[in-house]
Amino acid sequence: MLAALCAAAAGAAAIAGCGLNVQSPDLFTLSRTGQGKALTLLVNDSGTIRCDGGKTKSLPDALLLDARDLADDLNKDAQSKLHIPPAGADSVFRYRITLQHGTVAFSDTAARSHPELARAELFAAQAAQGPCGLAG
Repeated sequence: MLAALCAAAAGAAAIAGCGLNVQSPDLFTLSRTGQGKALTLLVNDSGTIRCDGGKTKSLPDALLLDARDLADDLNKDAQSKLHIPPAGADSVFRYRITLQHGTVAFSDTAARSHPELARAELFAAQAAQGPCGLAG
């Protein structure tokens, strides 16, 4: 029995040492359209972000935690394909967040009644201004 356990441990260590390139999954893609320049963010669970198809950049720990929480909170809405059209002429931006199991689409006016969507808007602005180095 001990020999079998040692052999299994040695096998696991050998596989781990082979340099397997295991990649973390993407948390979501967020697209913002409307007035001004469009924005696309690809957020990966490893702590990286791609802004408008550019090079991968590091995502600060606080934003990574926000992104993970946001992905968890939006998962149920994405599965049910939540879509909230603009409410009146107040709308400036439209958002589309694609997660592993679906998509959420909404206008910025939807944040009034959906706190998680307001957090998504805030995340987009913080990521654009922070690691992306873009205007809002």
